[in-house]
Formats: sequence, C-alpha cells, structure tokens
Amino acid sequence: MKKQIRLIALDLDGTLLDDQKRLPENNIEALAECARRGIQVVPTTGRPADGIPKELRSIPGVRYAITTNGGAVADLKTGKRLSQCVLSNEQALQILEIVRHYHVMYDPYVQGRGITQSSFFEHMEEFGISPAVQELVRATRDVVPDIYQYMAETKSCAEKINVFLADLSDKEILREKLSSVGGLAISSSMYNNLEINAEAATKGNALLWLADHLGIAREETMAFGDGENDISMLKAAGIGIAMGNASDHVKAAADEVTLTNEQDGVAAAIQTWILK
Repeated sequence: MKKQIRLIALDLDGTLLDDQKRLPENNIEALAECARRGIQVVPTTGRPADGIPKELRSIPGVRYAITTNGGAVADLKTGKRLSQCVLSNEQALQILEIVRHYHVMYDPYVQGRGITQSSFFEHMEEFGISPAVQELVRATRDVVPDIYQYMAETKSCAEKINVFLADLSDKEILREKLSSVGGLAISSSMYNNLEINAEAATKGNALLWLADHLGIAREETMAFGDGENDISMLKAAGIGIAMGNASDHVKAAADEVTLTNEQDGVAAAIQTWILK
C-alpha cells in the first residue's frame, strides 16, 4: 500500500549498508528515486557526518543528516549543525572515569570528530572491531596522547561517547555503573559496544525536530533501523520499519518488518510502501 511520505530517516550500519559496509546499488537507486520525488532522504546514524558514505552524500537531495545518535542534526551542504544535544564536559569526564578502568576502547565525539589515543588506535583488533569498522574508525578519529587529559584540558562537550568492549561480560556491568551518572541515554548498535549520549539525544527526538524544522508532519515520516539505538526513531516515525536482521525487541518497536540488510531490505520496503 502506497504511503504519503516526505522524509525517510535511515540508519546505516546493519540497515542501509550491507555487512561489508557497502551501499548496495538497489538501495542507491531507490533512494535516488525518492529524492527525485522531493522526499527528504536523511542518514540517521551513530556515526559522525564524516562517516556517511560518499555514495549516499552524493545523491542529489540528500542534504540533512542526524549524526551521533541524535547528538547533532547537520546540514551536509553548508557543514553547519542545525541542532545539538551534547554531554556536558562534567558528564563526559564522569563517564570516562568509569570506563577507563575496564579493558575497553572509548572515544568521545567532539565537534563531529572522534577523539582516540594510540593505545586504542593501534590495537583495535583487541576489542573485536572488524576490518571494515577499523577502516571507518581510522577515517573519523583524531589521535591525542591521552583522551581523558584532552577532555579535561579543553573542557569540551561530547556529542557521544562510544565504547568498544574487549570482554563482553563487562557490557551490563558498565551499563549499571554508568546509570549512576545522571542524564544519560545508553544504547548499543553492535554486539560489542555501548553508545552514551545526553538523555534527550536520541534518533527519535532528532527526527521529530528535523521534521518540524522542515514543516513535515510526523505522519509523513518513515524510519528504518536494526539496532537498540534505532528504537526511539522507529517509535517516533509515522512508519517505523525494522530490518529482517534486527533483534526481536527492535522488531517489536516497529510497524513493519522488511528483508535483511544483506537482501537490500531498504529498497524492498521503499518499493512496496512508497514507489509502487
């Protein structure tokens, strides 16, 4: 059944991209057709803007992006942030003080760039990071001697703090310890990570903000996702579509379920609900 949609919000990893972090041609063609019809195509990701694939950014009409799980809404044409919801420097330091006592790799995002240090950057395999994700990390991080010292000295706020775990048994332990820091949204997009944002910085809130900014009703929005950090936007959108590879609790938050990311599920859903 064809739907009247004016904005599509798309998670990247595990959703729009295949397991090798490639953007399938079927997905490109479907999104390009949506853009030609005047539909806003909005990458909505835990990544910073620099991590959005060039093939996606180059589609005419792809202008806005929701980055770092809703930590920022960016205008890709001008490079400006239209909206931000960040962790204060005090919150960021509290988080780092907790996580740095575990065998984890952590990186805060400051002004659209991840901040890392050599002990992490040169040993990413210790934290179960795949070669494809390692390539992304290398392209989107700046290396400093010591992350905690950098954040303390610069007094920077953070759009998000990402944590990769070497020992998966630490995941729930860290969730509990981090809950002692007030005002956080803690989610996960991969089996071996935690993503920490300001409480109001969710993909769902950012989607609703951008739709309102563009004069688009909530009912005219569609969202695609596969991970825990996508649940807020699947619930917020007029139509929330979970990928076939999503977990059961993500599917339960959606209105519809499409094929997997390896089966070009985004293109299949767009053909079914928008283009036919």
